Amino acid sequence: MRPVGSKYLLEEPLGRGATGTVWRARQREAAGAEAAVAGQPGETVAIKVLKEELANDPDVVMRFLRERSVLLRLTHPNIVRTRDLVVEGDLLALVMDLIDGPDLHRYLRENGPFTPVAASLLTAQIADALAASHADGIVHRDLKPANVLLADSGDGMHPMLTDFGIARLADSPGLTRTHEFVGTPAYVAPESAEGRPQTSAVDIYGAGILLYELVTGRPPFAGESALEVLHKHLSEEPRRPTTVPEPLWTVIEHCLRKNPDQRPSAENLARGLRTVAAGVGVHASAAQAEAALGVAALLAPDPTPAQVPGTGAGHGGAPGSADPTQVLPTGSSAYDPNAATNVMPAAGAAGAAGAAGAAAGADPTRAMPPVPPGPPPGPGGPDDEHPWQNQMRAARDRNEQTQVQYLDPSEDPLRRAPRRPAPQQPYGQQGYGQQGQQPPAPYAPPPQQQPRPRRRQEPPPQRYTRPPAPEPRPRREPRRSANPMRIPGLGCLKGCLFTVLILIVAAWLIWELTPLQDWVAEGKSFWQATTDWIGQATDWISQLGEASENAPEIPDTGGNG
Repeated sequence: MRPVGSKYLLEEPLGRGATGTVWRARQREAAGAEAAVAGQPGETVAIKVLKEELANDPDVVMRFLRERSVLLRLTHPNIVRTRDLVVEGDLLALVMDLIDGPDLHRYLRENGPFTPVAASLLTAQIADALAASHADGIVHRDLKPANVLLADSGDGMHPMLTDFGIARLADSPGLTRTHEFVGTPAYVAPESAEGRPQTSAVDIYGAGILLYELVTGRPPFAGESALEVLHKHLSEEPRRPTTVPEPLWTVIEHCLRKNPDQRPSAENLARGLRTVAAGVGVHASAAQAEAALGVAALLAPDPTPAQVPGTGAGHGGAPGSADPTQVLPTGSSAYDPNAATNVMPAAGAAGAAGAAGAAAGADPTRAMPPVPPGPPPGPGGPDDEHPWQNQMRAARDRNEQTQVQYLDPSEDPLRRAPRRPAPQQPYGQQGYGQQGQQPPAPYAPPPQQQPRPRRRQEPPPQRYTRPPAPEPRPRREPRRSANPMRIPGLGCLKGCLFTVLILIVAAWLIWELTPLQDWVAEGKSFWQATTDWIGQATDWISQLGEASENAPEIPDTGGNG
């Protein structure tokens, strides 16, 4: 157990969120006059301990103390009451009533979507809580199912809205940047995502998202990243599911308007939801159904919405809180945080200063500065080219086309036919020694034509050389078996033996599983009947052999009488 202040004792954590941890705690003694509820010793309460980065921010601590009275006086049957605020060293905590029940997000995941009537009545009670807070100038800014607790009352579920004021405490200039916002991406309003001034209409947008999720089981906008979800909030319109009645969809559509000035007030939203719940039920009368179809006339916007402090100039924010980034003037150490945005003066021509230089402006951009008059600064004198001109000529040379050069066909490696050396003959077989023949003249190369003049020195042409022939791979000898002996006909013999074995097994199965043994062999087994048949066949063959040996010979009469 861990003490919080001198009057409370933490027992066990109940849940963790983006801004802190909720603990089940017990009151050690009655609170003083500074608390909204004194309480009794031993009473169980819920304490939300804010994160350390919030407690370490001086701006959050000052806002915590400044809004103490605002949070303690916020009471409504559908709002979890804040009993006390504790500031102790680097610890900030809110003491609240303990609600024994699940939050709406968990209940929705375990039990599925609500019916249109149940979703309308439950959201109407949440709208009543928002109307009470907006009338007191407090905007929740983080309305979602996880911040709605379901208390178990005698007549059913009783929604209780919690975490009021946490968004305002977390929205500190030391913690929130221009690219961040307070809230959950799936339930954030478009003006909050864009950093525009916020009013109580952001809670109405969150109520529309919550109502859509109650009847469908999921938010209207989803994506793989927070940036994708925010883009859908800004650019896409929700689609009507087939299970949502038309009057209820009219309410959701008005709550999800991109323009906050077109959203209904919380009080009108509660009235319209109760009208829809009475008109879409199975026991609704014709007048109630007609009133539900005309619910759009009840969804009037709030003429004086509650402003969220610190979200824009002219909306109750601190001086300069919404001003754009300021550029420090050069050469000056003075800095006014409340001054308007300054623009850096444009650089003028060389040597210009002050207002004249700023008015003159900068010269237009040029690809290459012009050649200054006078001799170049090089050591060669006036006849030398300027370094800039050398650079330009080098650039032209790099961009010139490829030069075409004449090539003798006899030197072209792609056109020259391969020449084979003539076979040498013995001296006696050659015709050089015959009469009237002269030995051939020594070989003289043909005269080469003079190459054309070139503009610049070209590298000598490369000669084509044949790549060396790859070495032949060693011949792979076939693998020899460990048993080199070959038996001709062994494979056929194995097949015949296997076939005979299959026939014997098949005959035995037929003999045993069919009444054939009773019909043929009078109940004998297969092997007995087979033995008898083999014996009978052997005796018959023996008798045939004996009969052929004992047969009388027929005398040959030769055809004479």
